[in-house]
Parts: sequence; structure tokens; C-alpha cells
Amino acid sequence: MSNGAGQVPDHRPRTVTAHRIWRVLLRGLTALSAVFLVVTGTAGTSEAAPPGDDLIKVFVVQDPARTGGQPATLRSVAEATLGDPARAGEIFDLNRGLAQRDGGALGSPDDQLRPGWILRLPQDASGPGVRLARDPGAPGGAPAPADDAPRASAPPSSGPTPPPAAGDERTTVLTVPLAAALALFGVVLLALVTAGIVGRRTVVAGFAAAGRGLARLGEPARRRRLLANRRTVARRFATDTVSVRRAYDALGEFAATGREPETPVHALGVDDTGTTVWLSASDSAGAPWTAVDATRWRRPTPAPGATAIPTATATPTPTAGSGTVPLPVPDTACLVRAGADTDGRPVFVDLSRLDGVLSVTGEKPVARDVVRNLLAEIARTRPGTPVTVLRETPGTPPIAVPPGLRQLPHVAPPGVAAPAPARGTVRGAAARRPLRGLVVVAGTPGEREAAELAALCGPGGAGWTGLVCGETRDAHWRWYTDAEGRVDIPMLDLRLTVPA
Repeated sequence: MSNGAGQVPDHRPRTVTAHRIWRVLLRGLTALSAVFLVVTGTAGTSEAAPPGDDLIKVFVVQDPARTGGQPATLRSVAEATLGDPARAGEIFDLNRGLAQRDGGALGSPDDQLRPGWILRLPQDASGPGVRLARDPGAPGGAPAPADDAPRASAPPSSGPTPPPAAGDERTTVLTVPLAAALALFGVVLLALVTAGIVGRRTVVAGFAAAGRGLARLGEPARRRRLLANRRTVARRFATDTVSVRRAYDALGEFAATGREPETPVHALGVDDTGTTVWLSASDSAGAPWTAVDATRWRRPTPAPGATAIPTATATPTPTAGSGTVPLPVPDTACLVRAGADTDGRPVFVDLSRLDGVLSVTGEKPVARDVVRNLLAEIARTRPGTPVTVLRETPGTPPIAVPPGLRQLPHVAPPGVAAPAPARGTVRGAAARRPLRGLVVVAGTPGEREAAELAALCGPGGAGWTGLVCGETRDAHWRWYTDAEGRVDIPMLDLRLTVPA
């Protein structure tokens, strides 16, 4: 095919020969030498660019369980930060379509705000809930200020010329001008840089190939170590009853009394030296508890003393003749070990505060391990709990129910004609309710499974608790797993190793 001038274009690939490379190198060396000769002895001045102001004002949506039970709206955020709920439209315009960490985004001013969402605010926003954050579209950092002080040149040397040596008719003193020295330095530097550029691809390709080879050799061993560690955690959980007792003992310290209401405890960490609890940011704990940060409180291990693990039907009663009175624990509490922290210590969550459905997504095999571990935990502490498994997703392996639980066939909740419509990730403040039964879904539920799940576990349903290995819109809690065998619990800012 010919072009408009009647000439056939040459589509053959062009090769860069060594002659052309060195010709370009020679031109560069000549130009650099000329530049050094011209600018020698003078000092350029540069003006530092003013640092960019890349900080913006934001508002972090809190869990209603930490803010008194009232979910946040655009109008409430505008009233709290701008003093005028009518300015909610400005906040919506700043955040329309922006992807949040959980994958959601504001599409309408009436959308439900989810805990953990970060909303941009107008610059005149103020108040205790307003924070400063770095704009992702701004530069990573301000440029370093330039030194505009002129450089002083050394005065020319002066002095008597040394006399000629004996027997010599003339003594020649070789002096190298500063310009020539700088030009020579530039030539050498440019030659080194050019040589590095020419050979860079070969060197980089060699290192990359070596790195991939080492990674392939070490990956199976690394995965075996991770799996062995997770299995060790599972064996320790199966035989450890001391940490369970200590967790319930600590929970009893925050139970309701005749004078004070219950302080919600969302998670507990137990180790040999003490106990850590996760409270709402608005709550606090008295002595001997000390604050670790805004939500974590810790106390050292108390003096030895036995307190029975509370059952699912009654609060512990004093032991006759023991002289000790066990701490009161709500009979609705259901502590389970979700995993181990970076130091191998078990971390408990209270499933009675799940308030509906837990959705576990991410790496599918690890998500299934999360649900299997929760079932095993309940079988150890609450044997006989009824469990029903909804119809499995095609192609998804079923999840075995532990022998300690009572598996039921299909359960149709009486008196529920249709599930209540979902209104987003969080429908209201998480309420504590007893663990009546478990609904397990191995995979993302379809329309039929989602309707049954909402009827059994949703608002106005039968009051059961759902464990879903997949995404579902009706979940109150969402956990995320990765290929390293860990689970991320955003509500508690926790990342734990999952037992295998």
C-alpha cells in the first residue's frame, strides 16, 4: 500500500546501532563541556517553589454503636461541621461518586452513610469531628527549599614565581583552569550515566529474573510455614479454656449494675500479662484499667481466682463455700476467638453484638476457615446450638457443621411474610441479642437465599445470626480475608491470623 506521495512507507523496525549511540554521546559531551565553560565562575539562583497546601478537611463516619445509636446522615454531618443542615448538598457535591474503602460510594443525598467512610468537607468546616487529611490528588510532599545564596569564588593565587631549577633554561608551570576541571568532571559523569542507561535494561532484566526465580523457590516453603502457624493456632484454641474463662471474667467487669448500665465491650485480647478490651470511643473504664488509645483499655492479670464460664441460659451464681462471687455476665454474651494477633494472643469478639449477619469476603478458602472456626468456637462453649445451612451456591464446597452443634433442615421462620427492605450496610445501632441459632451460607447468596437470610436474621426476622462466606447487602459486620491467612475487621481496626 502506498502513501499519498506515491512512495511506499518503510515499516521495518529501526535498530539503534552502536555508532548512533556513541554519536549521540559525543554530542552530549560537547554540549555539556560548552555549558560548563560558559557558566563557570557564576552561581545561579533559584527560587524555591512554595510548598503546596494539600491538606483538606474531612469527617470520618463513626459506627452508630459508638455515637449513641443514631446513624450519621449528610444533614447531621452538615449541622455538626458547618452549623447548618441545609448545607448537606455541598458535602454531597464534594463526595459524589468517590469510591470508599469498602467499595461503596455516594450516589444520592439520601444514601445511608457507612462506618469508616471519609467525607470531604468545605474549607470553612469546624468542630470536634473535623479532621485534616492529605488530598490523594496532591503531591506527596513539598519541594525542598533551594539555596539562593551566591557562591563565593576563591581569589586568584598570587605570589612570586619560583626561580628556575639549576641546569634548566626554563621551568614550565602547568595550571588547569577551574572551567576545564568542571568540564572534565561533567564529561566523565555523563559518560558513566550514558553507560548505565545503555546497559540498564540488561542489568534490570537479569536482577528481575533472579528475583522471580528465588521467589518461586521460596514461595512453597513460605506458604507451608504460614499454614503450619495457622494450624498451631487452631490446636491451641481447641485445648485452651483458661483464656476463655479470663475473657468472660473481664466482660463481667463491664456488666450492668444497680447504679450503672452495661458498658459495651466489642472485643477482648487475653495474654499472660493482662487483658485488653475494645470499647466505644465515648466510653471509659475505671481502675485498674488504663487507656492504651481512644478505644483500647488494658489491665494487668488479676490475682488467681476461678470463675466459671457463663452458660447460654443463666448468669453465673456464687460458688458455695468458695468465699468468692463470680462477676455478673449478661446471659446473652457469646464470646468467640476470631483469631490470633501478631504476638499469637487470642482475640475475642462478642457475636451477641453482631445484630444480624456477618459477611466474610476476600480469599475464599480463608473466608471458609473463618466461618469454620466460629462454628467450632460456638460448639465448644455453647454445644447444642441449632444450625441450618441454606442451599449451597453451585460449585461451592459445603461447610461441615461440627458434631457439637445441632444441625436442622430447612427452617421457615413463622410469622414472617416478607423480609424487611435493606437500607444499606448499617440500618441502626448494633443491639445485643441472644444467639438463638446460626444460618450458614457457603458462598454469595442468590435472591432466594438472600430473602431467607433476611427473614431469619434481618430486622423483624426470627432473630437468628447469619454467617456468610461471600458478599451480602444485609450484613451488619463485614470482615475481609487475604491470601496470607489473615482476616481484617475494620470496625475494630484488627488484623488477625485465622486458625486452619
